[in-house]
Amino acid sequence: MEGNTLPLAQYLFKRLHQLGVDSLFGVPGDYNLTLLDHVVPSGLNWVGNCNELNAGYAADGYSRIKGIGALVTTFGVGELSAVNAIAGAYAERAPVVHIVGAPKRDSQESRAKIHHTFIDGDFQHFHRMQEHVTVAQVGLTDHRTAPAEIDRILLQCLLHSRPVRITIPVDMVSVLVPAAGLASKIEIPPPVRQPQVEEAALTAVLDRIYNAKKPMVLVDGETRAFGAVDEVNHFVKATGLPTFINGFGKGLVDETLPNVYGVCTPAHKEFVDSCDLVLAFGPHFSGTNTYMFRTIPQDEKSILFRPTSVKVDKDIYRDLPVKYFIQQLTKQLDTSKIAAHKQHNLVHPSAKVLPEVSSTDVVTQTGGFWKRLSAFFRSGDIVLGETGTPGYGSNEFVLPPQTRQFKPVTWLSIGYMLPATLGASYAQHDLIARNEYHNLSTARSILFIGDGSFQMTVQELSTIIHHRLNVIVFLINNDGYTIERCIHGRNQAYNDVARWRYLKAPELFGADQEGEYASRTWEIRTWADFDSVLRDEQLVNGKGLRMVEVFMDRLDAPPELLGFLDAQIARENGQK
Repeated sequence: MEGNTLPLAQYLFKRLHQLGVDSLFGVPGDYNLTLLDHVVPSGLNWVGNCNELNAGYAADGYSRIKGIGALVTTFGVGELSAVNAIAGAYAERAPVVHIVGAPKRDSQESRAKIHHTFIDGDFQHFHRMQEHVTVAQVGLTDHRTAPAEIDRILLQCLLHSRPVRITIPVDMVSVLVPAAGLASKIEIPPPVRQPQVEEAALTAVLDRIYNAKKPMVLVDGETRAFGAVDEVNHFVKATGLPTFINGFGKGLVDETLPNVYGVCTPAHKEFVDSCDLVLAFGPHFSGTNTYMFRTIPQDEKSILFRPTSVKVDKDIYRDLPVKYFIQQLTKQLDTSKIAAHKQHNLVHPSAKVLPEVSSTDVVTQTGGFWKRLSAFFRSGDIVLGETGTPGYGSNEFVLPPQTRQFKPVTWLSIGYMLPATLGASYAQHDLIARNEYHNLSTARSILFIGDGSFQMTVQELSTIIHHRLNVIVFLINNDGYTIERCIHGRNQAYNDVARWRYLKAPELFGADQEGEYASRTWEIRTWADFDSVLRDEQLVNGKGLRMVEVFMDRLDAPPELLGFLDAQIARENGQK
């Protein structure tokens, strides 16, 4: 830094650090190498990934814990490798900053036919591609406006909780820019009160609550995206209303509260339909998140709390940031006017009776595998269930307070959860280093993943090992793509995968064989194994990577998937 200036790259990285990014993911490439020289001097930690797609997944996982994440790729080949992850972050509202190292300005201006391009002289192809999966984009070509452009793009990332793209040509990396902007932080502007709209909306919502005979609450995942998790938890606790969670919202509400009944499934549809008011916070009504639309509450009975609006019947009250509005609603709410109603046939998930099993029986999902795992979790854990049987089975977890869970929502890119575990675990690590993680000095990230998904992104296990993150992997070995077998082709070879020796993976990817961070592995085949392994001190409190292979039948699945399987069999029998 010279006087009141600093290199443009450091301005960007320091801005990210101010926003809470401590670790940066990515892959080096010839157009970003000098850019990467500025990562550590800017106070950031570099986490090199095995490929750009995994880097994108990791930045996504990091952002869902830290509030923002970032990755660096090279132009063209690197960024297009990552674009699937960026699209998933867009679909599921993960605030990810995608930084692209680009060719020099004179190469672009002269339409040079250089590598990593289509050799047609048009350097905007990739920019146009990413316009569809980012909320804001900029190519930094003018040092006079670059700091302001960086600030603008980062603010859009925070405002919309979705990805943005920043491109830096090689010859712009070290260009000096004013450091003055760093004196003020980038923050979402505070809401400007709209008194008439606010009053009308509060009146409409309160009237509906007070006049309802059977009100309930539904919490969904966009509550996280717009920073209203604490406000919604306070509302749920204060009102005592029966509360359900959509899958995207799992882990956002204290599931130990007596009025929180877990994930809303088709089994709860009768109760939901019987309610005359559903207060839906952060709705994300995709097919996967609502059991193919079966658990979406009826429009005429719902109040939808969205990012900057509240929908009551057909009326939409706009310019009401949801965090602020929920605060006002809770403040004005007279809980004595809320109707008390019996939760007919509702049983708190923690009180559900498990089927009896014998210690010598093989472990099955129908035998309560997922529910029995709940006792293994503790406050501070991050729990991740990959697309497939873990994504459905993890709905049955009963989580302790201050535990987060990721599960399939909308994008469903198979293999996402392993690199996302890396990112989430790194976010956990960084928060502990800042003394900002629930007063905990250690914590675990726990991944549940099928064998098929594991093979998609297994390389990132090496990054977890390399950085000595505290990660536990439960690998469900059910001999292929069980979720696909349930949907179609239960006996087809295209749903098979190669039979790996999965517990050799830690050794292959460089795990220590001795010492504090020596990798540990276990097998579970029977319920006796299950009890023994889950009590093992090395698994419960060990350091580094720990891996458990759980053997299950190829057609053993949670009830929701078995319904697909039964329908498939019925179709086959009808064709005979």
